[in-house]
Amino acid sequence: MRWIVRTSIVCGLVAAGYLWGRLDALSVSAVRAQESTPGPSDETAKKIQAANDALKAAAEALKNESLYNPATKTINAYAVLVGGVNALEDLESGRGVDPETFAALYAGDATDEVAPHLSKDEDGRLTYKNRLIRIYPISRLKKLHAQRLILTGEAQASKNGKP
Repeated sequence: MRWIVRTSIVCGLVAAGYLWGRLDALSVSAVRAQESTPGPSDETAKKIQAANDALKAAAEALKNESLYNPATKTINAYAVLVGGVNALEDLESGRGVDPETFAALYAGDATDEVAPHLSKDEDGRLTYKNRLIRIYPISRLKKLHAQRLILTGEAQASKNGKP
């Protein structure tokens, strides 16, 4: 007798679950992985464009002084704000590149001069002439960051002239 009662309860629960599922009784709303976010306002977009124009002018001035040699097609804001880097020389040396060059190379923004020498190793990491591309050592990043703070007026140079 108990067996019949248990079997009836189980069958009833399975049937109820089936009906709820078919009738969407417990409907779940669709979830998107990423909601589209609205872009910046028109005023902010104009300020971004003005900042980009200023970066282009500064990059050109640094190029004229042989202080800026990018490995990417787009302006490297990091390289400009630290007073210039030679990304091509950094790639050739294998000692590391600045963070923005690193990201841009992974994003496919390499110059025509650099692109043919890029490939990926067996782990999917980007290489230049078969050498792994790395970001600068922490010591160099700290030095460049201090230099950036001075150049942008966010910090004062020490009395001996070193950042």
